[in-house]
Amino acid sequence: MWRGEGGLDPLPDSFILQPPIFFPIIPYVTTIFGGLHARKMVMVQGVVPPDAQRFQIDFQCGCSLQPRPDIAFHFNPRFYTNKPHVICNTLHWGQWQREARWPELPLGKGDAFLILFLFGNEDVKVSVNGQHFLHYPYRLPLSRVDTLGIYGHVFVKAVGFLNSNPFVEGGTEYPEGHPFLLKSSRLAVPCTWPLPRGLWPGQVIVVRGLICPNPQEFTLSLLDDSSHPAVKLEACFRKRTLAWISRWGRKEPISAPFLFHPRRFFEVLLLCRGNGFMLALNGNAVGAASLGQQTLGRLRELRISGSVELYCVHC
Repeated sequence: MWRGEGGLDPLPDSFILQPPIFFPIIPYVTTIFGGLHARKMVMVQGVVPPDAQRFQIDFQCGCSLQPRPDIAFHFNPRFYTNKPHVICNTLHWGQWQREARWPELPLGKGDAFLILFLFGNEDVKVSVNGQHFLHYPYRLPLSRVDTLGIYGHVFVKAVGFLNSNPFVEGGTEYPEGHPFLLKSSRLAVPCTWPLPRGLWPGQVIVVRGLICPNPQEFTLSLLDDSSHPAVKLEACFRKRTLAWISRWGRKEPISAPFLFHPRRFFEVLLLCRGNGFMLALNGNAVGAASLGQQTLGRLRELRISGSVELYCVHC
């Protein structure tokens, strides 16, 4: 049933994804845990106020006030002209470099937005409400960036720090960004998520949340059309073990580092393939599981229970 990938525990920065930030007071400055690296994403969800003039999202090299830190990527939407536009630039040693201008920003006063910053090896790509808007080549090393700053006329609902899907190959330019939900009754644990059409190869299930202060266990179950658990992922905090449990109750240990920690953000990703799944925990691929005689199309329900608070479920 299980093919695991063992190994030593990774360094903390490789798996600690910080919790999303809800309704920050602007101006807002926060540390980016582990800094930035290629394939990391930052998502900002919010609303442009009706009287907005401009706002900016800065990816900074530090957070000092004097001297002012370098800004590797300055993203500055402006709304005080008839045609909203974006100015991007880099601040180095207190001097702004040559600015780049992108007209026709698909965002206006009073509009809700979801902006996704996808960091690559040579440039950052930005999508606005799911559509590509710009890319900006790095002028300073990405490895120097460790701080996010948001300033100006903007109402921010949520900021998320995500790892891109490690399994998608030849897909769309952007991994799809899904708004975070806060205190949604639909995400109350235990949580049941219907799968009316079943699952199919290529589909991705993403579960994000926060581990409770004194966790006992966390389970993610997929139930078939007869309401029997076809397969269950179980994390036991007391023993610090992970395992798959089959529909017959057989437990197969997962040979992988235990990546769940109290008061830490987590991400579980399942990529459907054939009659099974590829699994990633906090951006780390940890192997594959098979459903045996079961088929993806017969699965009808995702059930999540245990010592967690959910922020996002996507099927």
